[in-house]
Amino acid sequence: MSETLTMVLAAIVIDWMLGDPSWRWLTHPVIWIGRWISAVERRLWPDGAQSADAHGMWAVRWRGIVLAASTVGLAFGAMYFIVWAASQVHPWLGYAVNTWFISTTIAIKGLKDAAMAVYRPLAEGRLDEARKYVGYIVGRDTTRLDEPEITRATVETVAENIVDGVVSPILFALLGGAPLAMLYRAANTLDSMVGYKNDKYLHFGWASARFDDVLNWIPARLTGGLLVLVALASPGLNAVSAAKAVLKFARLHPSPNSGIPESAVAGALGIELGGVNVYHGRTSERARMGWPLRERTREDIKRTVRMLYGVSYVIAGGLLCALLFV
Repeated sequence: MSETLTMVLAAIVIDWMLGDPSWRWLTHPVIWIGRWISAVERRLWPDGAQSADAHGMWAVRWRGIVLAASTVGLAFGAMYFIVWAASQVHPWLGYAVNTWFISTTIAIKGLKDAAMAVYRPLAEGRLDEARKYVGYIVGRDTTRLDEPEITRATVETVAENIVDGVVSPILFALLGGAPLAMLYRAANTLDSMVGYKNDKYLHFGWASARFDDVLNWIPARLTGGLLVLVALASPGLNAVSAAKAVLKFARLHPSPNSGIPESAVAGALGIELGGVNVYHGRTSERARMGWPLRERTREDIKRTVRMLYGVSYVIAGGLLCALLFV
């Protein structure tokens, strides 16, 4: 157990320091997972632009189940074999490989870098550049967003991904090392690629979306508690409002999990998230979370990043205490 705690703690530190390194000779595991998903999708769903009516709902869903099962199975199996093979060479090599691959499933620094890539041009008045960078991290149309809406999109993305990029992979790594953490990352990648509720993916991506919801159910609720704790320890944030916002607004979100971190962050900051989004020319009303006690500003991006890091510090501190005292 102490080996697992040490590896996960070291993986968090590696991510704090390196994030997702863009080394030419090192392809990130998520990229390989994405390539696999795209290749299998082309084989199973080559006419995906057509609606499921032409095939039958369950015929399409079964294809999606095959995609989901093969992806998470391959991710877990390949990772298990790599760690096992490294351990056969030397136990310490096994620990090192396990630690490194766990770190690739965590995205603390990556989230911060993506958020700050939006913040910096906002702070310098370069609105078009900020729109471009926020367009890299959200699916909505960003070409006409003003500063409060750019801020909202960025804060929502960082808040939601505290679950996907921090708490969930760390929890699964604690339960099963790099193989289980990579299984989670594969499921999350599936959801991000095919888990859409449109004509193409409504049924084909059904299994991927539901599996991701199941895996994130407990981590999302843990994240809500961690965000309240971080707000309690942070000057300028309101922990009581964060907790009340989760109880009042989280259930309004279309996702059973994403509403928890988003409402907690909104309550802690004293702003409102959600509202009108535009996707490919279509207007969509997203449930509003939190109370609009003030106008959103670009500084809310930095505050949300600090909450992101605060959650990681609490987790790392807990792991360190467990190593020292258990």
